[in-house]
Amino acid sequence: MWRLPGVRAALRGVRTAVERRSRTEAASETSVGAMERAVVRCVPSEPKLSLSFALADGSHKNMQRDQSEPLGRALSRIATNALKGHAKVAAAKKSRKNRPNASSGVACAGPGPEPEPAAACEPVVKLYYREEAVAEDVLNVDAWQDGAVLQIGDVKYKVERNPPTFTELQLPRYIMAGFPVCPKLGVEFGDPTGSLFRWYKETKPRAAEPEGGCPSSSSPSSPSPGWTETGVEERVYTPSNADIGLRLKLHCTPGNGQRFGPSRELESVCPVEAGPGTCTFDHRHLYTKKVTDDALIRTVSYNILADTYAQTEFSRTVLYPYCAPYALELDYRQNLIQKELTGYNADLICLQEVDRCVFTDSLVPALEAFGLEGVFRIKQHEGLATFYRKSKFSLLSQHDIAFHEALQSDPLHKELLEKLALYPSAQERVLQRSSVVQVSVLQSTKDSSKKICVANTHLYWHPKGGYIRLIQMAVALAHIRHVSCDLYPGIPVIFCGDFNSTPSTGMYHFVINGSIAEDHEDWTSNGEEERCNMSLSHFFKLKSACGEPAYTNYVGGFHGCLDYIFIDLNALEVEQVIPLPSHEEVTTHQALPSVSHPSDHIALVCDLKWK
Repeated sequence: MWRLPGVRAALRGVRTAVERRSRTEAASETSVGAMERAVVRCVPSEPKLSLSFALADGSHKNMQRDQSEPLGRALSRIATNALKGHAKVAAAKKSRKNRPNASSGVACAGPGPEPEPAAACEPVVKLYYREEAVAEDVLNVDAWQDGAVLQIGDVKYKVERNPPTFTELQLPRYIMAGFPVCPKLGVEFGDPTGSLFRWYKETKPRAAEPEGGCPSSSSPSSPSPGWTETGVEERVYTPSNADIGLRLKLHCTPGNGQRFGPSRELESVCPVEAGPGTCTFDHRHLYTKKVTDDALIRTVSYNILADTYAQTEFSRTVLYPYCAPYALELDYRQNLIQKELTGYNADLICLQEVDRCVFTDSLVPALEAFGLEGVFRIKQHEGLATFYRKSKFSLLSQHDIAFHEALQSDPLHKELLEKLALYPSAQERVLQRSSVVQVSVLQSTKDSSKKICVANTHLYWHPKGGYIRLIQMAVALAHIRHVSCDLYPGIPVIFCGDFNSTPSTGMYHFVINGSIAEDHEDWTSNGEEERCNMSLSHFFKLKSACGEPAYTNYVGGFHGCLDYIFIDLNALEVEQVIPLPSHEEVTTHQALPSVSHPSDHIALVCDLKWK
């Protein structure tokens, strides 16, 4: 859903112009002879170019030729392919011509000699540019220009060099009423924001399959459905209850703001299903109906539960035995995650436990359609993602680190590493951990003097890993100080994440109070063998923007506050905290995740403002 009326109006005008041009060209081609399309993909970094066109026999040819090859060789190869195609067409015509007339029983062939077979005459193949034949010694890379005309016999092809093209186009498997549907797509030589979309729905449901499940959209036995326009011409479509039982169709045209490529249509395999009813985040969305004004920064921190963890036998039988198996499937959870995140209308979103494929295939397209752009940092099996609203912020730089690598190689942490080296067992455990911190520097699009350092992390998870989390936080804060004080002096900090630490732990005490004593009990969190007593301090003045909720993680065997949005009190203050779901909502299905909540964590949402 486009948030900028001007953009929507501009695209609607472009769409109308494209469709009007298509109708005009179609009428013109009908009267003067159709101009076929020959699509050339030529990328400087690749040794070959590809050429795609349809022959007279209806077959589609995809050719790979060296960019450094003379044009004459490519044309010769095209002629050979066309010769075969012409021979097939001639043979088919001859067969039809000699077939007895069904009504009279008389052969259709007239008197006179048989024509020479097409195979005896190779079609003329030429390439023209600006109405002049291109010399055959010109290299392919220079010959195949946009707007050139390829002639094969009597057929002419308009050459389109590197037009916007969909490299991937897919609708989600599960589509539910009330939940945004965002196609997974890849566009080469274009971008989604410059592309055109139009949604349709079936006029009536198709007959159910005998075995149940979803019918194939390409089943030859299925009658062609009738389609009606939904009136939605955006990338994202949110089905209503009236769409339940109907399949959807998306007509889309790739573009780049200046030109458009060949359109494609995509039908959903399954019909729209009913949603799960009231979700834990529905009431929260009442507080976030609109994007905040420029003075505020709506911030979200959320561990969305990585699919790599949700889909294990241990998760299904031990961690979340109360959760319906289908509600743990990624296709189902993605619907809830997309609806929840887009409904917050946030300016900053920091996510943890993000699978790479979830970032690229689900989060990026869904959030991009709502005005946000994201960056990703892999940890090991999953990673961190930070999204920011493009109308409010631009990305200046990224400064991500892995804790174990930075601790060993960055002079910033030399003193800390020397302290840790006195405790070999603890040092070994710390350096084995793969945790990372993602640090992004953003600049206000409205006031270039306003910059902000946004950090996002997921600290080590083990209940006995308190001392490891302390050291990881010390590394993170030293690194953030370097970015916010040395690289960009004086910019404020927002530090989000799943810190796997309750308010009673040493890690939380360290962050809020600025120091931790060497005799704190967390230094022996995993027993005397891994004791690593040391004192730590940092210079930030930080506060938990959402306070200390009773819990942000609620599973069958544990509930507690593990997630925080720490803010720089010198520059930021809290305008409002979006209330968390009620205990009744969280426990409706015993615990989290559930059919109405996609993760075992609860998102933190607050509105911040500059001081």
